[in-house]
Amino acid sequence: MAAHVPKYTFKQTLEDVTVTIPLSAKTRAKFVNVKLGNSSIEAALKSTPDDYLIKGTLFNEIIVDESTWSVVDQEELVFNLEKVNKTEWWPHVVTTDPKIDVTKIQPENSKLSDLDDETRGMVEKMMFDQKQKQAGLPSSDELKKRQTLEKFKAMHPELDFSKVDMNNI
Repeated sequence: MAAHVPKYTFKQTLEDVTVTIPLSAKTRAKFVNVKLGNSSIEAALKSTPDDYLIKGTLFNEIIVDESTWSVVDQEELVFNLEKVNKTEWWPHVVTTDPKIDVTKIQPENSKLSDLDDETRGMVEKMMFDQKQKQAGLPSSDELKKRQTLEKFKAMHPELDFSKVDMNNI
């Protein structure tokens, strides 16, 4: 028996899954029956209601009210499924279909400029600290401690700082 080959292709981000199903030319949205549930999907042409374009249990739950479908250029049925769990890659859309190797997914690099100021600052600090660690140099926190100690030394020249262990500050 031959392996089941899905009639669709899909791509995804951590937030959503886009499913594309080719249709015969000149297919309009009114010719398609679609049912989306929080963990199910089905679509068929009204002319062949028992020949599903896609049908089954989804890999994981979706937010139905945030998910959409449309017929694009009268040639493709496209679903945009909004994931509930935004921390995982789906190995397949419908659980009965073959799985892909999610370890090979390489997400698009996001730009630091796309991040809010607080998150960007945190990411830049982490990147700086990683470079410092690779070079065997002190992290940003260690540098800050050293600067504070140097200021304190300058303010109190009468104190002996010769026995200060920077690792225990």
